[in-house]
Amino acid sequence: MNHVCSGDAEIAYEVLGDGPPVVLLHPFPVDHHFWSPPLLSMLGRYQVILPDLRGHGDSDIGEGPATMEEHASDLARVMDDLQLGRAALAGVSIGGYSLFEFWRRFRGRAAALVLMDTKATADTPEARNTRMQTAADVLERGTETFIDGMLTKVIGETTRRTRPDLVETARKMMLRMSPEDISQVQRGMAARPDSVATLETINVPTLIVAGDEDTLTPVADAEVIRQNISGSQLKVIPKAGHYAAFEQPEEAGKVLRQFLDSVHGG
Repeated sequence: MNHVCSGDAEIAYEVLGDGPPVVLLHPFPVDHHFWSPPLLSMLGRYQVILPDLRGHGDSDIGEGPATMEEHASDLARVMDDLQLGRAALAGVSIGGYSLFEFWRRFRGRAAALVLMDTKATADTPEARNTRMQTAADVLERGTETFIDGMLTKVIGETTRRTRPDLVETARKMMLRMSPEDISQVQRGMAARPDSVATLETINVPTLIVAGDEDTLTPVADAEVIRQNISGSQLKVIPKAGHYAAFEQPEEAGKVLRQFLDSVHGG
């Protein structure tokens, strides 16, 4: 793992392969190992950069809530560390929220966007209250109950039924986060702005990906993004939930590779 100082946190990231750069941002509450070997093998002609978002994996949480502004700045610092002016950027869930902020602040550095199992709307007041309650609860009671509840939400029904090994792998990644990490990341997501108006400003090639069993950010949320980004395309991954790229890595990898090849003329 490589490490770079970004504000008040040290951010860890891994680099694999050679070729045009693509940055892959994982969802909450896992880490860069979310991008499994089958998916990465589909990206053979690309340099793949795999950060751990702040508070996840080997990256520090820093002080206070982990805001979208901080995640966006962290991504810019990773790119600076690699001397990358522009790159294709893909993000799942919180990774997508971070990319909306990155676009607002550093749009000239985005060669293309992939928005996976994410949504552009801010939390409703009810959802925000739930996040803030979770942020308090994990500090008091620990993370295991929260994580076991998350697994049923982020992993699709088909995967839970047929691939208990994948469920356990996800659980082990989640358990690496401390109560403080989970609390501050939740607070940061609760404070994120609405990004629907941002969608109409996106003018680089954009792919939207959604798992057909995703109940957290269902296909309808992906369709809102597609309708508001001119020229974007939507691909639905069958038999997959919120962690579609992790649950169906071969299919997700193929979709991602085809898109990247179209961007780079492969």
